[in-house]
Amino acid sequence: MKLEMPPFQHARLLVIGDVMLDRYWHGSASRVSPEAPVPVVKVANREDRPGGAGNVALNIAALGSAVRLVGVVGDDETGLELYSRLKAAGVYCDFLQSEEKPTITKLRIISQHQQLIRLDFEKAFEASDIIGLQDKAKSLVDDSQVMVLSDYGKGALQDINDLIDLGRSRNIPIIVDPKGTDFTKYRGATLITPNLTEFEAVMGGSHNEEELVNKGLRLVRELNLEAILITRGEHGMTLIRPDSPELHLPARAQEVFDVTGAGDTVISVLAASMAAGDGFADATALANLAAGLVVGKLGTAAISGPELRRAMLADQNSGRGVMTAEQLQIVVQDAKAHGEKIIFTNGCFDIIHAGHVGYLAVAKQLGDRLVVAINDDDSVRRLKGAGRPINPVERRMAVLAGLEAVDWVVSFSEDTPEPLLESLQPEVLVKGGDYTMDQVVGGSYVESYGGMVRVLEFLDNCSTSAIMEKMKEVGE
Repeated sequence: MKLEMPPFQHARLLVIGDVMLDRYWHGSASRVSPEAPVPVVKVANREDRPGGAGNVALNIAALGSAVRLVGVVGDDETGLELYSRLKAAGVYCDFLQSEEKPTITKLRIISQHQQLIRLDFEKAFEASDIIGLQDKAKSLVDDSQVMVLSDYGKGALQDINDLIDLGRSRNIPIIVDPKGTDFTKYRGATLITPNLTEFEAVMGGSHNEEELVNKGLRLVRELNLEAILITRGEHGMTLIRPDSPELHLPARAQEVFDVTGAGDTVISVLAASMAAGDGFADATALANLAAGLVVGKLGTAAISGPELRRAMLADQNSGRGVMTAEQLQIVVQDAKAHGEKIIFTNGCFDIIHAGHVGYLAVAKQLGDRLVVAINDDDSVRRLKGAGRPINPVERRMAVLAGLEAVDWVVSFSEDTPEPLLESLQPEVLVKGGDYTMDQVVGGSYVESYGGMVRVLEFLDNCSTSAIMEKMKEVGE
């Protein structure tokens, strides 16, 4: 899937939900308190950021889109601080003020980039606190292309059904970030974005991809949705629609530093992309890219339009990475539907060497997408003996996924990759090393449906066995 930057500057969005202020106090913690066994933090820096629905609106504004925010705050200095920061970022705020409840505030104490404790200052808003919120939404919805409902369970969205009806009456998409285990209140929305834990709390656990998708489709039907996007942490995200194959996007290759606010970033980029004209699939791919960026930052953070553009240009192949066999089958089908040629190769890849790198680079030139299937640890032991593999399967897969020529990496437990070949049916099967054509496992099957089989040579003296022999000589 080739991503293109949508015209965010033409998008207009309405965000309604639970607004809050995220406070961060940073300092050193070099000693333990004499009063109790707790660290003493010497606060050196304080930082305030919009949180909750405020962070969603801030992310949308950072992309360059016009955004209006409706929520409830207290009649206090914290509410004024939240309003001031959002206004400075270009967010139009239309807040209700509660005279009895404070602005929701979350204070995090951080030392050496680690959160030590979080203190929440809040009282849930009641029906009397949100009188007039519907009227504010009605006054703003006609100039909006997408409505975002950011539910943190704090009370601002207790009449969410009326807001969904309002969006449907204007024929605009309604995207919901859900909370809790009662998803029936989101009936009629266009799309909801639960994380996997939230989804399974409602629908139960799933043993495989097929079960997850079937449960997602059932929820779509029950709630009269158009789609559901399940965010799955290190396993990426899955978009499920009743009229299209499921779309799975693996997590971006990014060190996870802090997941705070990642869900806000996902729904912000997703909604802004749709308001700018993207469909579900392209909007999801951009949201996945943005999520990979935001988890590398500390605390709630916004991803700017230029930042997203740089990341997109740096790596157009947003679907690359380690996959399960089920996930791989889905992305391969999608690639074929877009006219891309699939190349397949397999091996143990115990110690990645120059021969591997060279032949994988050549293999990639035979088509568009290169799949590398590797034997799992038990399979390697059966093939190579008790001393192998040197590197466990997770490390071998991580190294292969980092190579420029490789698109997708998958492991298999059988002695041969024939079950994978039967499910994927690649156009090209490649093998590296001293093989003849009739020795390539699965070659006859690939040729039976019109595929091509190629044998590529490694560089001279490049093999895992040769490297291990050389290491033994050095050790002696």
